[in-house]
This record gives sequence, C-alpha cells and structure tokens, in this order.
Amino acid sequence: MKALISTYLLLVFALLNTLCAASQQRIEIKYSGFLNKDEQKHPGAQILTRDDSEQVHIFHSGTDMWCDKAYYYGKTNFIEAYGNVKMIQGDTINMTSKYVEYNGKTQLAFASGDVILKDPSSTITTDTLYFDRERQQAFYKNNGTVVKDSSGTITSKIGRYYMQQKKYQFVEDVVLTNPDAIIETNYFDFYSDTGYAYLFGPSTITTEESVTYCEKGYYDTKTKIGYAMKNAKIDYDGKEIVGDSLYFDQNRNFSSATNNIKITDTLNNSIVKGHYAEVFKAQDSIFITKRAYAITVQEQDSLYIHGDTLMVTGTPEKRITRVFRNVKLFKSDLSGKADSIHVNHASGLTQLININSAGANAAFSTARKPILWNLGNQMTGDTIHLQSDTEKDKLDSLIVFNHAFLISKDTLGGGYNQINGKKLVGLFNEDNQLYHVDIIKNAQSIYYMRNDEGELVGIDKSKSGLINILLNENAIDEVRKINQIDGKVYPETDFPKNERILKGFDWREEERPNSVEDLFKDDPPLELPIIKGLDDYIPQEDFFDEKVVKTDVKPIKKVLKPIKNKKQVKNLNNLKKVPKPLEASAKIQKPIPKKN
Repeated sequence: MKALISTYLLLVFALLNTLCAASQQRIEIKYSGFLNKDEQKHPGAQILTRDDSEQVHIFHSGTDMWCDKAYYYGKTNFIEAYGNVKMIQGDTINMTSKYVEYNGKTQLAFASGDVILKDPSSTITTDTLYFDRERQQAFYKNNGTVVKDSSGTITSKIGRYYMQQKKYQFVEDVVLTNPDAIIETNYFDFYSDTGYAYLFGPSTITTEESVTYCEKGYYDTKTKIGYAMKNAKIDYDGKEIVGDSLYFDQNRNFSSATNNIKITDTLNNSIVKGHYAEVFKAQDSIFITKRAYAITVQEQDSLYIHGDTLMVTGTPEKRITRVFRNVKLFKSDLSGKADSIHVNHASGLTQLININSAGANAAFSTARKPILWNLGNQMTGDTIHLQSDTEKDKLDSLIVFNHAFLISKDTLGGGYNQINGKKLVGLFNEDNQLYHVDIIKNAQSIYYMRNDEGELVGIDKSKSGLINILLNENAIDEVRKINQIDGKVYPETDFPKNERILKGFDWREEERPNSVEDLFKDDPPLELPIIKGLDDYIPQEDFFDEKVVKTDVKPIKKVLKPIKNKKQVKNLNNLKKVPKPLEASAKIQKPIPKKN
C-alpha cells in the first residue's frame, strides 16, 4: 500500500513539474491598450493593439517584446508582431524590426523589415533574420551586414551568428572592410572577441601595401598577422610571391613562404625560386634557400644562377643579388661555377668569387678557382668579373684577376690550346661570343697551329709580356705576342709530352652545366616539410531542426531551405573543424590559433 502511495505521489509531482514547465513557456501579455478578436479573418487569435501611452508588451522566457500590434494564438503559443517591433533578451540581445513571428514552443523568431540585432560588441543589419533563442543563434539568407567595433564591417549573402561562442559564419560574396584591410571571400569564419578570421574558397586580402590571394587562409584582424595556403600569392610593389604556405605580418611588412616558392619581379625582369623564403618589404630584400635559384629574364636568352642561399636586396634602381655556397650559373652560351656570386643589376657587373678551399694541402692539390665556360673556351682565375650591357641585355666583357688561365680543346686533335698570365681581359660580340682576348703580364701560351685545310703545321709554345688573341667562330684565328721573351714552334712529333700543358692546367669539362637541370645535379635529396593547415570544408548544418519545421503548432512562415549546394563547396575547407598548426621550416611562422 505504501509503495502504491509513493508511486502515486511521484506521478503527481512529475505532472505538477510538467505543468509548471509548460506554464513557464507560455507567452505572457504584459500590456495591451486594446484587445479584440476576429474569428473570420484570424481564427483563434487575440488582436492586441497599442494605445497612446505605450506599445503592446509581451514577455516569454526571459525575453521582452514590444510592438504596435500583435496577433496572439494562445492555443499554439504563437504570436505575430507588427510595427516598431523590439525584442530584448536581458542585457545581451536587442533586436528591432518592422515584423516578427515568434513560436513560444520552439523559441524560434522570424524578423523582417529593416532588421537590426545588437549585442554588446556587434550589430547585424539585414532585411530578414531568423533568431533561435534556444540555441542562441541568428541567421540571415538574403544579404546582411555585421558591424564589429574593433574589426570592421562584414557583408555577405548568408550569415550565421553563434552568440555564445561569439562566432560568425558567412557564405557567398563575403566582404570584411576595416581601416587596415579589405577581405573578400566565399566562406568565412569570424570570431568577434579575438578577431580571428578563417577563409575558404577564392579569397583576397587587400591592404595599402599588398594584395594576398589564397583558397585557404587565416587572418588576425587585430594583430594583422595571417597565413595563406592553397594557390597562395602576395603582390606588392611589382613583385608576386607564390608558395604552398605564406605567412605575413603587416606590422613589419614581412612575409615568409614555404615550399614551391616563386618570386617574380616584373620591374627587374627577374624570377627567384626555392622552398623557403623571407621577404622584408621595408628593406626591399628577399632571402631564399632550399634549392634556390634566380632567373634574369632576357629576350633572347635568360641567365640562371643557383646556390645554397640567395639574397636579393635594394630598390629596383640599386638591386643587388648575392648567391652563396656551391654556386652555378647557366645560359645557352655561358656557364660557370664559384663559391659565391655577386650581381649588381644597375651596373651589369657579375662577380665570381674565389672558391679555393685547399687550405693546408694547397701545395699538394689543385685550387678550385672560379670558372667560366663560353662555348668551347674555359676560363679560370682567382676572381672573375662579367660586365653586361644593361641597355642591350647582352654580355659586354670579362676580366679574370690573378692566375688567369684560358683553355680550349684543339678542334681536330687531342691537344689543348692554353694561355695563362696574371690578368685576362675579354670582349664579347653581338652573339655573346668571345672575339678578343688579352693576356696581360707574364703571359705563356701553347697554340696548335693549323692551315686552311685544318692540317697541323706545328705547336707554338712561348712567353711574352702580353698576348693578344683574336677568335672567330669559337676558334683561335690569330695570336699576337708583344714583348716576346722566348718561343719555339715544334713539329708534333718533336713536342715533348711533359711540356704539353702549362703550370696550373685544370680541364674541368665534366663539371660544366649544360642545362638548367644540371645546376641541381650535385644537390642532396630535397626533403620538404609537410604543411598541415585547415581541414576540408563541409557545408553548414541546417539552421532548422526537424522538430521546428514539422510541428503541430503554427509554423514560422518563412521556412528556409537548408544550405546544401555541394557543387559550390566541393573543394573548400571545413569551417567547423579545429585547424591544425602549420608545420613549416620557418622559425618565424607561428601556428594558426585554434577555433573554439
């Protein structure tokens, strides 16, 4: 008996709780100037109208509503409000509009006509707005504007506001505008408290200094720091930076890039490539490494320079390129190697610096000097200068300083034409071929003399104060000796084998780059870091639950079709998942902040 009484009491208490909860969810009419009914036009509705003293006042579950006129359906707990409608939820939400439909059971409101929804830090303006009080979310689908005090103004076709998270999701024709930048994108996650923005789809960030494009990206609107990924590029001052991952700090005018980098300088007709780069805009400088190389674009024949590290500094009129460690250069009629190369683009001077690393074993090894190959000629020396004609985009002359050595293979035999001395000065013709060479001071030569039929006449070996050489079609045409000290012409059979090479002879044809690919053949295997960024995009979840759309109470009139345009979002990235930090080789790069 006691068990039955206990069960009965529990059922009574449960029923009372249910009734209390239901009564708490009923829409309450706080004030109405006039109350009428019109069963023919509005069956089941009470018609509430304001008077001269104040508006109709309605209350439900912590939210107050005021309007000029309302239709209240008590049976279904539903209300339609007209004229200067205002909804206030505590001290967090204030919404005004011309019209509101509100479902007391689902706590879903539909507002239309000059809708303005405000919270303490932002304002949404749109023509129609859905407000889900239970989930604390607002949604518009026919263009809206969000004004955030510190971050600027955002417009989009579709927008969603997660009030508890202070998070916005924007879709289609999204534009964020503030004094520092304009962001244009298709899919955009924005956190109003932090100012973090996540971009998906074709996106552009435009500032006074640069334009950044990507199809995945993160941008901190407060610190003006961000990342760009997937077809990413930055344009500024006639330069375009392309890479798999780009980091940018607008405060310092600094950018860094990781993997598959290409920097194009349209003002100087040059391209720099590599797999890690840093760009300092204020200093007009570029640092690039990991299979770095520079291309000086010329109409007829571009020049390629590759080394371990490459730096480009200075304004366009004072541009300097420096390449360090195991440097090689190539163009169709000229190639070379050096420890480092220094290029002054304004003057057209290229310097190949000494790479002698023999050290303590110098007496027992051959010094690895800078080297140039021009067609069939090899030139070495302690330092080599190449002078270009900047107006004609062609080689003008070269100078080899100290221990100058010129070698060319005898075209019909197995011997080598050789000339050495303290200094070499060469001149190039219009076809970038050496046509005139002077060997100055302590000049020595070995020259294979042939007649017009190509027959070997003799081998000339001599010493002079100066040797002047004229070349034609890549072959020695004439040798003039000035202040000759001694010399002799030998028949080939009488020429001693131990005298057939001059001191310092070093034929290095196997090192010669014969293509752009040859510039990299001695490089170690390239291992690029794996870049991890934002996860793949999926469409937003439906704003309306099934329980809201299919209900026995009066439904919201403007039910929205769910966003399921799969074609539009096929290749985009997930706005809802937490992004992983980038893993790049750059120490300067910081991980993307995680979303809440």
